[in-house]
Amino acid sequence: MAEFDPPAQQRKTRPGKRRGRKSASRGKPKGARPAPAASASTPAEPAARPEASPAISHAAMAMSAPSPVVSAPPPPMEAPRAPWQKTPPFHRQANAAIDLGTNNCRLLIARPSGDHFMVIDAFSRVVRLGEGLAQSGRLSEAAMDRALGALHVCADKLRKRNVHLARSVATEACRRATNGEAFIERVHRETGIRLNIITAEEEARLAVLGCHILLEPGCGPAMIFDIGGGSTEMVLVDTSDAVPRILDWQSVPWGVVSLTESIGPIELTAEARAAAYHDMRTRITDGFARFSERVTPARAAAAAEGGLRLLGTSGTVTTLASLHLGLPQYDRSAVDGLIVPTASMREISQRLAHISPAERIAVPCIGRERADLVVAGCAILESIFDIWPAERLGIADRGIREGILRSLMAAGGLGDRRAAESAQAFRGPNAGNAS
Repeated sequence: MAEFDPPAQQRKTRPGKRRGRKSASRGKPKGARPAPAASASTPAEPAARPEASPAISHAAMAMSAPSPVVSAPPPPMEAPRAPWQKTPPFHRQANAAIDLGTNNCRLLIARPSGDHFMVIDAFSRVVRLGEGLAQSGRLSEAAMDRALGALHVCADKLRKRNVHLARSVATEACRRATNGEAFIERVHRETGIRLNIITAEEEARLAVLGCHILLEPGCGPAMIFDIGGGSTEMVLVDTSDAVPRILDWQSVPWGVVSLTESIGPIELTAEARAAAYHDMRTRITDGFARFSERVTPARAAAAAEGGLRLLGTSGTVTTLASLHLGLPQYDRSAVDGLIVPTASMREISQRLAHISPAERIAVPCIGRERADLVVAGCAILESIFDIWPAERLGIADRGIREGILRSLMAAGGLGDRRAAESAQAFRGPNAGNAS
């Protein structure tokens, strides 16, 4: 089943002269346009630049392990093509990844470039699809309309960039909503995009696949986490081989949106803010309690082998890293791949959690869109530091989209065997406890 199937009214043949002009222009190469500039109001969701992603190799696309396959995404299919369209050579094909999360809708379009990929277009918009979900159990009409608006933009970009392979995924909001499947059908009907609601395990696997290259070198197991809008995943990986192997993982249904909404309105007093933050910390700690117990031996082994390594991908960590650097506005090139002291991130988290909403809005790199969500992100981050008390934190401004692209490019460029390997998600003996 195709991931992108333009609605019928968009597939109609246009009148002769106009079609002739359009067909003639198809043979002329077009330069890649730069991706949209990041907005200061949404600092942690920058559009990727049209440049090669550093050190992303096809050799790192498969996360090999002797464990059995427990989930695999449907194989990506080629989008429908007009008769005059010829399939370009692999190195010129455009691949795309769409990640519809609880808070954001993100698109990345890229072409293979040797062992790397070249980003040719990107898009990111805050849609808050999960707004109100914690109370109603359903996606609201307003939230679905916002998401559809963003997905229409994505569909236009897929057409304009003549995308060859695409995979589009939806995460926690659509997993939890009673009308999630109906929304998926509406998206396909109105935009032509086929969204696949992935499991929490697949979400964790793709995040690791997309960002693990930024882990600090070292021995012993390492921890990678992804703070989303509706859920948070922690993944313990073995990096003794060229590619990481997932040893254990945990997902809890607390992300920056779901945790914020579960607490509800907070009174404008210092005492109320402190109590709310403590409540958030408690919920996250309780959610990860079993996982924390399971990784105790790995934590001790990592400490004995030279120190704990920790890598995070989320708007929370990129925003706090910007504040650590004192940036006046978000700069992906300064943040992606940065290593920061966890003590600094704790101090920033505490400060943001206890100042007023108006003061948070005025903080550079936060703004109005994130002012109410960043506190929940800080609570989740501090709880992760308690579970895996590393002295340093790696910052990744990459994740699920990049993981999807690497899987697609493995399927297109390295044959069926490697494609199958890249689609696998592996479990340790105690893994897979999604709360």
